[in-house]
Amino acid sequence: MKIDWAALGSVFGVSLVATVALVALFTLGIAGLSRHERATQRGGSDAVAVTGAYACFAACAAAVAYGIYLIVA
Repeated sequence: MKIDWAALGSVFGVSLVATVALVALFTLGIAGLSRHERATQRGGSDAVAVTGAYACFAACAAAVAYGIYLIVA
């Protein structure tokens, strides 16, 4: 049995980048919701932060759904 190290490295690299991207998107989403909460406590509203947070969460969901699609298909 021969191991294709180039393909294995590619799979490792792609999975590493995807993991870091998902963690970064979740972090941005949580930070956006936190920013909105702080603005609400001060009596203001930060709709851009909420919109950006939900966009980050939607991007995470889309990436996970696409990954599941690739695994199943």
